[in-house]
Amino acid sequence: MNEHPLTQNDDLHLLLATLPRSFRERMADLPLEGLVEIVLDVGRPAQARYPDHARDLGPETVTREHLDRVVASLGEFSADNRAGIEGTLHRISAIRNRQGRVVGLTLRVGRAVYGTVEPIRDLVESGKGVLLLGRPGVGKTTMLREVARILADDLEKRVVIIDTSNEIAGDGDIPHPAIGRARRMQVPHPDQQHAVMIEAVENHMPEVIVIDEIGTREEANAARTIAERGVQLIGTAHGNTLENLVANPTLADLVGGVKTVTLGDEEARFRGTQKTVTERRGPPTFDSVVELPSREEMRLHPNTARAVDELLRGVQPRPQRRTAIPHGADHPAETSQEPRAQAPEAPPEPIEPLPVGEPPGPAPAEESAPGPFGASGPVRIYPYALSRDHVERVIRDLRLEAHTVDRPERANLVIARRSRSDDPRLRQVLEATGAPLHVVKKNTTAQIRRLLEKVFNVLNGLADEEVSEAVREAESAAWQVLTEGEPIELSPHSGKVRQVQHEVAVRYHLVAESVGSEPLRHLVIHPA
Repeated sequence: MNEHPLTQNDDLHLLLATLPRSFRERMADLPLEGLVEIVLDVGRPAQARYPDHARDLGPETVTREHLDRVVASLGEFSADNRAGIEGTLHRISAIRNRQGRVVGLTLRVGRAVYGTVEPIRDLVESGKGVLLLGRPGVGKTTMLREVARILADDLEKRVVIIDTSNEIAGDGDIPHPAIGRARRMQVPHPDQQHAVMIEAVENHMPEVIVIDEIGTREEANAARTIAERGVQLIGTAHGNTLENLVANPTLADLVGGVKTVTLGDEEARFRGTQKTVTERRGPPTFDSVVELPSREEMRLHPNTARAVDELLRGVQPRPQRRTAIPHGADHPAETSQEPRAQAPEAPPEPIEPLPVGEPPGPAPAEESAPGPFGASGPVRIYPYALSRDHVERVIRDLRLEAHTVDRPERANLVIARRSRSDDPRLRQVLEATGAPLHVVKKNTTAQIRRLLEKVFNVLNGLADEEVSEAVREAESAAWQVLTEGEPIELSPHSGKVRQVQHEVAVRYHLVAESVGSEPLRHLVIHPA
């Protein structure tokens, strides 16, 4: 599958090992970074394909013997003419002639990529159904794979993957580690996908079902059945946009379906429409729809029903535009609600903590200095109206001496959303415990991170401006290293600032090395 540059695991050597020796030797002279697929068609030169170009593997043409050697090194092809390599995510697809003999092969590179879900992590963790739309190659299956891992490992939910072509969890009986603790049900034949979906619900008590490529009416009906039983459904479907789906009679039911209604004269005059109109038939199967026009861009319809109703009334929906980010820690900025228009990225919103130790008033104070928490040992944090998983992830990333608690009376620090800071229940908690309150405006890891950095004085008294600049430099360099695969040298800094930059490199799963002598000692970030 054509993936995102944040590749962590591709087992590419196992795919190349299936090639005939002459083609494998020529691949040694070509870059492997960004390789999408290798194409072998009888009577033509073999090709290595990249996102924006293709390279011939020499003048030699592919013969039937070449193809037979590759096929012999693989397992059996399934009914959809696909095979795999056990323990990997690679996919080999066959083209056959009228007699059934293989005359072409597409060796698609499968990679486990991390961080792709972060822009929509709030949707995924909300428990609502999410449908991904986009052309082949934009990373829908990659996102499904990471969604399964996050829900199974981070949120400890019972997740079942319906893996029709073994593309999500790889070939073989043991699923690929990229899906974490999620369970995988294989589908013996593509025509039976809908039946396996229902079987998963009836036999295995899942809290979440992950399904790739919903494409038939039976599968759409099975998806609705799953959603009506209270199971969270995360899936993909054929179509690039929500409009495509509404116009598709087979799959329109995924977003509520369409029906024709004849209005009375008075109702038609009231609406200002013709007497015959189209309306949504019922509630959508998926609560939210995410369009993926590219690997870097997402257009989010958080309320499917409302977006479909607008379309049917002739009003262009105004999706939120979110941008994929490399480090997978923060949610991207959302655009203004202009339809399909690119808006500039909004600056991060300020954190607005209350003064430490003071009970919440009508409006939180602008700033607060960190103070004592009234107890020894790790700080016990109670997240109020915030994602506990977000808070714990920030604690791990920053290596704080803290942990979250599930009962407010056990806490000696409370963090909450600003909009909930005057809740009566929260007031009672603060009055009973005397714990200080800090607030953030939104439930995002970005704002929680900035708050806890300030509260815990993670930066050890360093100048905020100097550290912020150093972090931006390290993040920019990390993204460049991930994209280009070459080491990047950073500017000289003090040891404490270098430590902060080192933590940035770790979050990107990269290697940071200190080189040089003071005062010119600096970090070099290397590919992992």
